[in-house]
Amino acid sequence: MAGKPVLHYFNSRGRMECVRWLLAAAGVEFEEKLIESPEDLDKLKNDGSLMFQQVPMVEIDGMKLVQTRAILNYIATKHNLYGKDMKERVLIDMYTEGIADLNEMIMLLPLCPADQKDAKIALIKDRTKNRYLPVFEKVLKSHGQDYLVGNKLSRADIHLTELLYYVEEVDSSLLANFPLLKALKTRISNLPSVKKFLQPGSQRKPPTDEKKLEEARKIFKF
Repeated sequence: MAGKPVLHYFNSRGRMECVRWLLAAAGVEFEEKLIESPEDLDKLKNDGSLMFQQVPMVEIDGMKLVQTRAILNYIATKHNLYGKDMKERVLIDMYTEGIADLNEMIMLLPLCPADQKDAKIALIKDRTKNRYLPVFEKVLKSHGQDYLVGNKLSRADIHLTELLYYVEEVDSSLLANFPLLKALKTRISNLPSVKKFLQPGSQRKPPTDEKKLEEARKIFKF
């Protein structure tokens, strides 16, 4: 029997958190080898583990996978979270890419200079309320089903639920006008595997604070 997937990243959300969410939702236990110093990162680079000299990297099924989208696609396909045919998959891809666009804005917020932060938050709020969340609310309303695609749990539902938690961290009132999205968030959060991941003490990471940012700067030298 294959061992648990091993996730190589530093002890923060970054570009690995969506992988943690997807594995957890699929009910897959995983291990983490945290990168805690520039030397840890150099070792991975020097032993040929990082195809493009960067993380995230996931050891799974005898492979060393890099590039977040490739990792997510593999996990979703393996665990039947990627639709039943090409038409469902392309819908899942479109939704997932939109989710990733907003997620990226929120993820990079801690890197924003202090004098630009208020403007960046205002932009995130605007895009959340007027560009991204209305799309997903409309999708759910259009077919009246519990999940975004094919009336079946897919990676799109999981990525969207993760995003909704981050949106609430920015401003808890942002979901007020999206009742179907709030219901989806509750529904996905109550799935046993996700519920376990949301409990204190899980491998889910907290918001990135200044301390985590400083650790990342030292490791990645930016």
